[in-house]
Amino acid sequence: MTYRAKPKDGFVWITGASSGIGRAVALELARRGFRIAATARRHDALAELTRLNENIHAFPGDITDRAKMAAIVSEIESAHGPVILAFLNAGLYLPAEQRGFLPDIIAQTFEVNIGGTVNSLAPVLEAMRERRTGQIVITSSLAGYGGIPGSLAYCATKSALISMAETLRLTAAADGINVQVVNPGFVATAMTSCDTGFEMPFLMTAEAAAKRICDGFDHGGFEITFPRVLAWSFKMARLLPYPLFSPMFLRLMRRTTWRLIDG
Repeated sequence: MTYRAKPKDGFVWITGASSGIGRAVALELARRGFRIAATARRHDALAELTRLNENIHAFPGDITDRAKMAAIVSEIESAHGPVILAFLNAGLYLPAEQRGFLPDIIAQTFEVNIGGTVNSLAPVLEAMRERRTGQIVITSSLAGYGGIPGSLAYCATKSALISMAETLRLTAAADGINVQVVNPGFVATAMTSCDTGFEMPFLMTAEAAAKRICDGFDHGGFEITFPRVLAWSFKMARLLPYPLFSPMFLRLMRRTTWRLIDG
């Protein structure tokens, strides 16, 4: 049977927990009775988060530091018990991408979004394999389905994370590990607050996104994606030949009659 984490089983480790989706998921899971180990670089934001719910514990760290991520997992398991669910959520989008092809920006995005995920994945995967149980969830994006103007590095890294999760799921199942990927649409966070140059279809609050993600942890399939109308629009568009896909996708991104989804 596919493993689903339960509060009694152990701790949930969340990276990128200081803001946005990570913060909202930490609060939502804590509300559902889970004990949370929250990781991010910002000590002050983590401290504020822990004050909101006694089930949330701060473990500050930078995901680009591989040794630190291994140390955090070891510390969580030594002090509190096994990590039964790892929500590998930390990542970034650098608005400077919109200025053109900038190798340093591309390299930094790859270092955080892919390298940081790998650094976080390695220690929890090893621990879960030894126990032969666990749940690993990687945050990607609908942007991983195809290119978006001004998001070359971001889209490329998110596509890589989808592929990584797909491949890992095929091999980790034999060790009793359930691997999932989260592909959200546009969520109202600091990342989406910058001027992207296009409208954001079906923009959703972080709290609404968190509820759908946490429901997916409990009973979703491999891919947790929302809002469905946008996700399926992206999926169907990818079936088109490129001469049709490109203009259709540009028209989709330019629509202006969207609303904020807050529930």
